[in-house]
Amino acid sequence: MINLHRALNNDRLLRALTGLNQKAFDELLPLFTAAWQAQLQAQVRQRAPGGGQADKARLSSMSEKLFYILFYFKCYPTFDVASILFDFDRSQANRWMHRLQPILEAALDRKMVLPERKLESIEQFLKRYPEVKEVMIDGTERPIARPKDPERQKEHYSGKKRQHTRKHLAVVDEGKRVLVLIEAREGKVHDKRLLDEEEIVEGIPDEIVIAVDLGLLGLQKEYDNIEMPPSSLRTKMEEASAEQ
Repeated sequence: MINLHRALNNDRLLRALTGLNQKAFDELLPLFTAAWQAQLQAQVRQRAPGGGQADKARLSSMSEKLFYILFYFKCYPTFDVASILFDFDRSQANRWMHRLQPILEAALDRKMVLPERKLESIEQFLKRYPEVKEVMIDGTERPIARPKDPERQKEHYSGKKRQHTRKHLAVVDEGKRVLVLIEAREGKVHDKRLLDEEEIVEGIPDEIVIAVDLGLLGLQKEYDNIEMPPSSLRTKMEEASAEQ
């Protein structure tokens, strides 16, 4: 079980477990608290304040709530693992994640650090990220529990990871800041298909160099600003991929 008091008061541990140092965490906390209170005020509650299973779980303070949702997105534990680490049952781990995610998004949006879900135009990119000269586009997958429905099993099975996953595509700048993060999709979908469907490259100016890996091979034939790995590295990567 995680010692929350220790984690919240140790800068190194906090950064390792949430991705934020103490200063950044403390700056985000008031915005997160305001978003939480706004959600409570907007709800038409049918029970007394403090009622319900999620409210009775161990995340009693706003610091603990913020820590939990940041930890979840930093480490992506299964709900079984989260339930052990935070000392509540699996269903509560699930409910807390779904309850706190929109609150975190609202807080980050107020702080103007939330990644775009989609680039609507080149002008939007230039206005929001005028200093960016180079970006990298890459896919990332996180494992999920095997769906019970056979069709959903097929949709979420990733041949690359050999397990059931959900997949994101992200656009990251030179400083590793996430500029664009698409909605999670089923693991079966290929990175190139996701890129085409989301029209990510169309929203990036031609003068911005876009680095990609072999998962997006062929993109360099469609756009002039695509940077692929050196040919020798590509050959090795292709050979390694063929052996798997």
